[in-house]
Amino acid sequence: MESRLIVLVSVCLGVVFRVLGLHAAPTLTGFADVDISPDIGMERPGGYGKSYHQAFHDPCKARAVVFDDGENPVALVGLDALIIVEGHVAEVRRRVAEETDIAAGVVMIGASHSHSSGPSGMVQPGQFDHADALIQQLAYEESSMADPEYVERMIDGIVEAVVTAWNERSELALGFGSGMEDSVSFNRRWRMKNGLTYTHPRQGNPDMVEEAGPIDPEVGVIGAWNEEGELVGCVVNFACHATASPRGISANWPWALEKVIDGTFGEDTVVVFLNGNSGDVTQVDNASPYSRVGGTPDALRVGGRVGAEAVKVLVGISPAAQTNEVTLGHRQRILEIPRRVPSGERLARCRELVETKPTEATAINDWIWAKEIVLLDALIASEPVRPVEVQAIQVGPAVFLSNPAEYFCEFGLRQKEESPFPFTWPVSLANGCVGYVPTSEALGPNGGGYETRLTSYSNLIPEAGDQICEAGIALAKELKPDAVPEPEPAPEFSDSWRYGNVPPELE
Repeated sequence: MESRLIVLVSVCLGVVFRVLGLHAAPTLTGFADVDISPDIGMERPGGYGKSYHQAFHDPCKARAVVFDDGENPVALVGLDALIIVEGHVAEVRRRVAEETDIAAGVVMIGASHSHSSGPSGMVQPGQFDHADALIQQLAYEESSMADPEYVERMIDGIVEAVVTAWNERSELALGFGSGMEDSVSFNRRWRMKNGLTYTHPRQGNPDMVEEAGPIDPEVGVIGAWNEEGELVGCVVNFACHATASPRGISANWPWALEKVIDGTFGEDTVVVFLNGNSGDVTQVDNASPYSRVGGTPDALRVGGRVGAEAVKVLVGISPAAQTNEVTLGHRQRILEIPRRVPSGERLARCRELVETKPTEATAINDWIWAKEIVLLDALIASEPVRPVEVQAIQVGPAVFLSNPAEYFCEFGLRQKEESPFPFTWPVSLANGCVGYVPTSEALGPNGGGYETRLTSYSNLIPEAGDQICEAGIALAKELKPDAVPEPEPAPEFSDSWRYGNVPPELE
């Protein structure tokens, strides 16, 4: 009878804790990162043709954090990679579920879109095996392609990072905050005098009228401290293309972000970077009157400033405003979104053009885009509708909303405005890749630009952006945010400081 009473009391207490939003046990948190750098000579991703790494600058990593309340553990992974595709995400989730208590669908993997990382895309091995010999040649020999050896290394590294973070979890104190850094990111799309919109119209262009979209200057931060007050790890969210490329293999500008945070708090601090909605946002200021400086100085400029802002947020979180009891939550939805279909006439022209590769620079550009239309047609034959995962992961007062796209910044700002959470942080190129997803306006009569090109990489219908955005907002509204932890209020006033409550003394 006594044992039954104890069980009944325990169950009742569990119900009370859940109803009141309290926690029967503290949240355990763990961090880990694993080197997943490619080898010299492997393909360098990010273009529509082949390029190869010839030097090493800094390591690319899989960076993981695990939060566990005993009931709903979740994992966030920041990946120093151009993209990660759905099949690789599924494999990671399967293996993580086998080795931890984290359910397969409750892992969010966001690629930073580093253009100086390993060959995880664009074309996947075997992706065009169903097509004819010409298309296979265009895909496998003429296009940027994932390397099977590297993909295996990347997947192994992600799994190792998550499992290690799981095994390292402990009672860390969590703090939440955000800052603003508005001097390193710029919308790269400009409205022109001819009524269209151009991507990177270039400095000094007299036909530029105004930027065609916003930036998101928020630097979102979660910090985690041990009992000694040492920062064990942090999560940082910021929206900017990772195209400030140092020469050689590199995490890109997030390398400098990590460098600044580690320089402040110690080299063992794990920095999990999750890129926001940066499909139309880069470090390039097309309106600047000054000559651009690229490479390592550019990466230091962007990552250094974002890292400095993250440090300001972290040192501004009072130990009294930290907690090891947070609500964890997860929601997920799979959308079915059709591809845009090229006309038969255009397809015929493109097929004819790609049968002979030209040599002149302008003709090569035409050939590249013709190649992409031919490859797109082959993809439509096997998969005319794309599954698009949208995911929400809650960590206390913060919610991370995923999209598998180079997603326009405007959508993230809308999600932040309509979300019930104090902190809403979009994560782009997460859990898959469907290429650029612009606004419907960008695909309208006054739109245009690089992001709207129809390719095998980017091809969803114009309504896709709104559908993904609204799905993320809906998922956020299904979760109930925690209040942002605050320090204890000041004691009630009793008297002024006696050393200071005196009139001026002149003699």
